Amino acid sequence: MNKQISETAVVPNELAAQRLDRVAVRLFSDYSRARLQEWIRQGQLTLNGKPARSKDKVFANDKLQLDADLQIEGDWQAEEIPLDVVFEDESLLVINKGPGFVVHPAPGHAQGTVVNAVLHHCPELQHLPRAGIVHRLDKDTTGIMVIAKSLQAHQSLVSQLQSRQMGREYEAIVQGEMTGGGKVNEPIGRDPKNRQKMAVVSSGKPAVTHYRLISRLSGFTHVRLKLETGRTHQIRVHMAHIRHPLIGDVTYAGRPRLSKGLTGQAREAVNQFPRQALHAKKLTLEHPVTGQQMSWEIDLPADMCELMNNLRESDATPKVL
Repeated sequence: MNKQISETAVVPNELAAQRLDRVAVRLFSDYSRARLQEWIRQGQLTLNGKPARSKDKVFANDKLQLDADLQIEGDWQAEEIPLDVVFEDESLLVINKGPGFVVHPAPGHAQGTVVNAVLHHCPELQHLPRAGIVHRLDKDTTGIMVIAKSLQAHQSLVSQLQSRQMGREYEAIVQGEMTGGGKVNEPIGRDPKNRQKMAVVSSGKPAVTHYRLISRLSGFTHVRLKLETGRTHQIRVHMAHIRHPLIGDVTYAGRPRLSKGLTGQAREAVNQFPRQALHAKKLTLEHPVTGQQMSWEIDLPADMCELMNNLRESDATPKVL
């Protein structure tokens, strides 16, 4: 069932003699310019009671009337799938995503996704683009995700992502013992040799990843990573590019490089790790309504903790010379 919107605004002096669509963005700031332009085109956003064009000029004291339908955005089905809810209010839903949990329905994953789960948890999200999801985590990446529960929140979160105002930090276990932190500033695009993968390519989109060391572990390194951009597979591609791919990343890492001193149990833990060892650890943003700075941090999942414990024990095991 579609949701009705009815709002009115009067053009102030400081916005006079500007295009209707530009003024509408200022007066109806909960909605994107593209959505408002579509409503103008459909006659659902009128000027002084009459249909108008986006490029028409408006003047002081003109009346803008918005009477629109929020259409259901997709044909996805709500499913009763448990969610690990970290925080929730009228604007935001913050969850801790587990491994193997696909975010958005796609060929081969039409059901059992985060979208299906949140539509059951919050049925009103059917009226939002992508059911309120503004950023994704790969299927096998764990950790924190934020979902918008209103158009106002969706618009704000998308803006914060685009302006790099939203802070996202990850932790990973990578191959090789790194000597220090740094930054990878390399463009990412489709791999010309394999369109199913991403790669560092000169024609790609700008991508920046910062990393710093937390600890070294028997030929591996526990690192903290911070994203400036949000390209597909960005951390996985960038770390592989600097020859420190993630443990368990079958797409970008290849076979793990194991140090000679690694114990049998640690070797098995590395070889059998079932996914890329990557966790979305921390999320920081400005609340869409209150403007309050908010931050959440999620502990590493059990499988990554167990992997690191095995590597630490291998470090502590006396080696035969």
